[in-house]
Amino acid sequence: MVRKKSSLILCGAFLFVVWNALLLLYLWGRPPSLGEAGGGAEPGGKEEWGGDHGARANLAGEVIRLAEEVEAELETQKKLLKQIESHRSLWAQRKDLGKRAMDDGGADKQQKRPEKQPPGPQVPPKYPLDKKDQIQAEHSQELNPAPDPDPKAVSIQAQPVLNNELETTVTSPQTVIPILVIACDRVTVRRSLDRLIQYRPSAKLFPIIVSQDCGHAETVRVIGSYGDQVTHIRQPNLSDIRVRPEHRKFQGYYKISRHYRWALNQVFNTFSHSTVVIVEDDLEVAPDFFEYFQALYPVLRADPSLWCVSAWNDNGRDALVDPGKAELLYRTDFFPGLGWMLLKDLWDELEPKWPSAFWDDWMRQPEQRRDRSCVRPEVSRTITFGRKGVSLGQFFDQYLRYIKLNGEFVPFTKQDLSHLVKEQYDARFVKEVYGAPLVRAEDLLQGSTLTGTGPFRVQYSSRDSFKVLARNLGVMDDLKSGVPRTGYRGVVSFLHRGRRVFLSPPEGWTKYDVSWS
Repeated sequence: MVRKKSSLILCGAFLFVVWNALLLLYLWGRPPSLGEAGGGAEPGGKEEWGGDHGARANLAGEVIRLAEEVEAELETQKKLLKQIESHRSLWAQRKDLGKRAMDDGGADKQQKRPEKQPPGPQVPPKYPLDKKDQIQAEHSQELNPAPDPDPKAVSIQAQPVLNNELETTVTSPQTVIPILVIACDRVTVRRSLDRLIQYRPSAKLFPIIVSQDCGHAETVRVIGSYGDQVTHIRQPNLSDIRVRPEHRKFQGYYKISRHYRWALNQVFNTFSHSTVVIVEDDLEVAPDFFEYFQALYPVLRADPSLWCVSAWNDNGRDALVDPGKAELLYRTDFFPGLGWMLLKDLWDELEPKWPSAFWDDWMRQPEQRRDRSCVRPEVSRTITFGRKGVSLGQFFDQYLRYIKLNGEFVPFTKQDLSHLVKEQYDARFVKEVYGAPLVRAEDLLQGSTLTGTGPFRVQYSSRDSFKVLARNLGVMDDLKSGVPRTGYRGVVSFLHRGRRVFLSPPEGWTKYDVSWS
């Protein structure tokens, strides 16, 4: 077919040349007019046309008419040339594609286009995918991966891409999940970066973006020493922020909030990512940190009642968790932070009203949370080693230094995580909590009258009773907007002397009381 079309193009060019030759012969062979027979004088002379005004008029009209005919003919031929050139370019492209297909051993004939391939077998997690923005088309392959195509066929069909996220939808069923490291003046950021680089399975799927505030020169050098293993961006506005006199001591919190806003805008609007995991420069991650977030990303997208995934357990002290069940995951109404993932659509919601300071407590307010929950693990996938900071070590000596970091790799991406979807989780959770025997805190503390590993339920009925019970049982007793740390439906789950305990409100709980804060 390509050879036949090339012959037609050559034939058209030949006819074009012949037509011009015939036109010239026609013009030269026309019979002379009156003016043409008498010539001999120079143009413009008084004897130019032999004094015959009628002949001069006829000759002038004839010349004008011939000029118009030639002009019209040239215009027609110009259009023909453009058509020939366009067809020639088109068939040249098709000829080139045909050669490439033949060189690849007929890959186009053996393989269908990707969009027509039947979907591959479903893989866990199995959960509804039509609840949050109908899951954009670019993520369809993440949950229903098709068989790996022939690399040569992909190289022919792939189109130019604009960013890493689009590129992975062409070459891989996985989504790019950038890690945003919030840094300032801690040279110990090296400890964070060393572990992130050590454990990440793919630099392409998990790019590390270090956003630095403060302009601390030594920290700049430490970050720069990693070369192209990380992307280093710097907050341009290092000025002090005008605050009320009584808030001058909180200047650091204002700068942190400003930095978070700038850095997240960079990730979502400049780098055009669809999600991000935020860690700070004083966090160390677990070996399955990346596996954890990769597995929970589609769960977060699928369930609109979730708004974040956190690697942190506020009550994750060694004595309060079950290290033998590192695969356990929970829903929590308390925003944990300290290594957490959010989606771009949530940032689009929060950014216009982002607070000037204390952003984490602001996130815990009901106006922002809007009855949404986060996923958190039984055993933390991050620990903090930063006693020094704007919080001046608050809770560090009493709680944070004792948080257990998971050391066992859990293959979350191979597990069915559908139990975390709200409808399934709530039914099982309520049954388990309120089906557990109700005991007194004294029974747990003495342990003499209890048998078995539980679970057991201890009930509180007021803010003060919660605080007393929490302190006695060794869990954190503070509440934010009425929500206890790690709480879900008012229930705090933990281990006490090897027994599972639910510190819970009475059955029939409906909502949190913000006055309890």
